[in-house]
Amino acid sequence: MSPWLLLLVPLLIAAFFVYRSRARRKKRERLLATPLTAEQRRIVEQLVPLVTRLPKSLRAAHEGKINLFLDQVTFRGKNGVEVTEAMELSIAAQACLLIVNSPLWYDTIRNVLLYPAVFDTGRARHDGNLVHEHRHGTLGESWQRGPVVLSWNDALHGGLRADDGENVVIHEFAHQLDSLTGDTNGIPILRKGQTYAGWEKAMLDAFHAHVAKVETGEPTLIDPYGATNHEEFFAEGIVTFFERPQALQSHEPALYAQFAELLAVDPAKWN
Repeated sequence: MSPWLLLLVPLLIAAFFVYRSRARRKKRERLLATPLTAEQRRIVEQLVPLVTRLPKSLRAAHEGKINLFLDQVTFRGKNGVEVTEAMELSIAAQACLLIVNSPLWYDTIRNVLLYPAVFDTGRARHDGNLVHEHRHGTLGESWQRGPVVLSWNDALHGGLRADDGENVVIHEFAHQLDSLTGDTNGIPILRKGQTYAGWEKAMLDAFHAHVAKVETGEPTLIDPYGATNHEEFFAEGIVTFFERPQALQSHEPALYAQFAELLAVDPAKWN
């Protein structure tokens, strides 16, 4: 091989990677700037009424992130599930609520698996990097680098009921945010200026109070499943933050403030 070719080959390889990086960035920017169609918006608002509470200033960002999510993620039906656009939109809309005003992104997830209803994988509740919700059967699973596995029946009803404090999609994608640090432990990547000391105090105070109520049989605002451990408390707390924000702000103001700072949204003020 001539000396010129020896010099040219690495330059061509470098140029290829630069081109690909720019193309990906432009595609991402285009998707984030693309609104849903009128029909897609109608489906989202029907299946996930919580999005209608979003301030107008966040709606364009939410729709753009839905488009980016749908471009990145492949939905795969299991046990006879035939995936439709409406199913994809419902799940994407719920997942993107968590990052609607945040620079965080679900970097590693490429697949969402949908079972028709509650499913049994035959695994223990914790299995390596797996965190999954296991009450009567399994409603959902979240693997640290994907996939997310969901019962479609529960994902659908979680989206339709905007204020019952139960949402398996928000729960599992809260685990995805939690795992971006490399560990799923209830300590996510905090916002710039948000202190770990403040986060730890608010989380632990609220967690211990929650566990004490569950142990004595008292009613709890956050789902009792949150008493399992810190990561499940984080996930259930995020569900409550979106679905019962005024109540959470009233009962656990320090925890609410930490969630609001983390996600850069204030759902207690949404109409």
